[in-house]
Amino acid sequence: MNSRAPAPQTRQQLYAHADAYLAALAARDPSRLPWADQVIFTENNVQLMIGDGAWNTVSAVRDSYDLKAADLQTGQVSWFGIVEEHGIPAIMALRLAIVGGRIAEAETIICRRVDLSPFPSVETYLAPRPLMLADVPPEKRRPRARMIAVADGYFDTLQLNDGTLFTEFTDDCDRIENGLQTTNTHIDDYPIAQMGTADQFRLGQYIYDDRLRGRRFPLVDEEKGLVLAAGFIDHCGKVVDVTWTDGSRHRSVFHYPHSFALLELFKIVDGKIAGVEAVFITIPYNMASPWPV
Repeated sequence: MNSRAPAPQTRQQLYAHADAYLAALAARDPSRLPWADQVIFTENNVQLMIGDGAWNTVSAVRDSYDLKAADLQTGQVSWFGIVEEHGIPAIMALRLAIVGGRIAEAETIICRRVDLSPFPSVETYLAPRPLMLADVPPEKRRPRARMIAVADGYFDTLQLNDGTLFTEFTDDCDRIENGLQTTNTHIDDYPIAQMGTADQFRLGQYIYDDRLRGRRFPLVDEEKGLVLAAGFIDHCGKVVDVTWTDGSRHRSVFHYPHSFALLELFKIVDGKIAGVEAVFITIPYNMASPWPV
């Protein structure tokens, strides 16, 4: 968490912890890992015993998608990629907190194919964008607190979206959600996807996102310009008919109360959001978090 004392670990050591976790998960053998005496382990917003949940079902971890971030100050590491459960692919986001060389926290969000949902879009989740992997030039980096403020501004913009931007975006900022690019592209029956991230928000498309609650920013990678955020998007379902700021009328895709639990990665360059990548799942409306804010 953000309150942890500085951890004397290198990027390579933190990445190695993530790799070891994924290898143990593929082997379904948590005993391979160095666990702290007290551990919080969650999967899809539910606290579980170590070895439960996907530890019983994962059959492989694909190496084609390997997006990591590391926070040397707090000893945190994250990974976005693809796992297989009994041969069926799912997109997973992972966060680990390492204390004294041992895993003290493990947080996972796993997006699995459910019914006719477009998510996860495994077939389009081919490799991390070079943007997300690249170091940010020193002159375009920002301090930790500022990076968190920029990411938090994204959530302020999304919450009860009325066209007002509470953060800045680069002109070519794209968003990937559960493997699917949802900006500057074509998606059948979803015309907003043709627009850029900032333009989508300026139209007020997401007015039906009632709350962005439980916001946490446990990992800040200043060298890569990455902020890992966690939290919830609540949809109460009362807003169905949407009028964009240009006067055109549209319809919300959400017609009933539910929430999204998410892990979301923001790329920040020169104080602006240059890329967004989210893994989220649907949970019961207003479900509480096992993680303290």
